[in-house]
Amino acid sequence: MTRYQLFQKIKDKESFLCVGLDTDLQKIPKHLLKEEDPIFSFNKQIIDETHKYAVAYKPNTAFYESMGSKGWDALQKTLEYIPNDMFTIADAKRADIGNTSAMYARAFFEHMDFDSVTVAPYMGSDSIRPFLGFENKWVIILAATSNPGGLDFQHLSVNGEKLYEKVINTSKQWGSPDDTMYVVGATRPEALKEIRNIIPDHFLLIPGIGAQGGDLKTVCDNGLNSKCGLLVNSSRGIIYSDSTTDFAKEAGTAAKKIQLEMADILNTR
Repeated sequence: MTRYQLFQKIKDKESFLCVGLDTDLQKIPKHLLKEEDPIFSFNKQIIDETHKYAVAYKPNTAFYESMGSKGWDALQKTLEYIPNDMFTIADAKRADIGNTSAMYARAFFEHMDFDSVTVAPYMGSDSIRPFLGFENKWVIILAATSNPGGLDFQHLSVNGEKLYEKVINTSKQWGSPDDTMYVVGATRPEALKEIRNIIPDHFLLIPGIGAQGGDLKTVCDNGLNSKCGLLVNSSRGIIYSDSTTDFAKEAGTAAKKIQLEMADILNTR
């Protein structure tokens, strides 16, 4: 998906919602465990009820990898079921030496055909560049994450810059706003404001609203650019809204609530 297509999708739907498919066998409704593929059955129903309100889906690959080959099969079926006009994110947080990264890139972009993949920049440019250069594919670089341990390293000062600022200022030279995004946690509004000043035109993927305590309005106050430039993710707050046979309907209700708030924000700016 191109940058223009993503902007247009946000405009058409009045939404910049990304639904995180962090699907856990221990958390899905118990009646689904009787299905041949409980994970896919859960995801399919979630997608059916939320796709009207979202512009992106983000499966966290760990939830699928943990189940071995059956999990990978469920992930592939989920990806194929997501409507073609939705932006897809493989939340895999990969990166390694160059030839290994090239294999990761082929796995997610050529074999599975995701639109994007999250990557960890700690190993530097040669670990990230192999993900760049695929037509209409995106690299999403971890910058300032929402987890408590993100403070251990990301906010340390390095020659007058916070480490996450150094990561962004260096890595933004590897790609462009047409193929590179950054992860900034919703619980780090002060970092979000600084990051938007450094990269005014890049898309930012924002996890952490809902269950992790981030606030959508605060995120938008600090992170919106003239064309929106945000994908805000909600996982548990949507997909685990209910544990009964009405789980998918309730997920749709939760997604619609967020979308309406987003529409109001977009229409008042």
